[in-house]
Amino acid sequence: MDLEYIRQLLKIFDDSTATELSVESDGNHIHISRQHPELVSAPMMYSAPALPPVPAPVPVAPIPVSAAPAPAINNEHTVLSPIVGTFYRAPNPGAEPFVQVGSRVSVGDALCIVEAMKLMNSIESDCAGMIMKVLVENGQPVEYNQPLFIIQPD
Repeated sequence: MDLEYIRQLLKIFDDSTATELSVESDGNHIHISRQHPELVSAPMMYSAPALPPVPAPVPVAPIPVSAAPAPAINNEHTVLSPIVGTFYRAPNPGAEPFVQVGSRVSVGDALCIVEAMKLMNSIESDCAGMIMKVLVENGQPVEYNQPLFIIQPD
């Protein structure tokens, strides 16, 4: 068998729908197969272990950023995080915090920074008064609408 004859056999085999071809000529034997019989197997079926039932989540209505926060006790005002990110009390490491408990703030004063996707977002006071509580530790992650500060309005 010459090389050109073998190439013609391969082309004919490739163009056909046959899965096997055996040819014997002048003491030479050629066997061509589309799939190796030892490698063909039935697909394996897997079964996942049973998991305990998960209780259905309780729906929570989101609070729009422009909406007033929930009514506060004792005339307190809660400053909420407008975004998800990392809470920082100071403008940079080693610097003094923007505000502390007892600090007096005016509308527009910087209270903290929330970093989101490498952007530093300054969170400003939306009411004048005195900082009563700082509700988040420095460097901690915060969620959307998570309370950050409690302010006693003037």
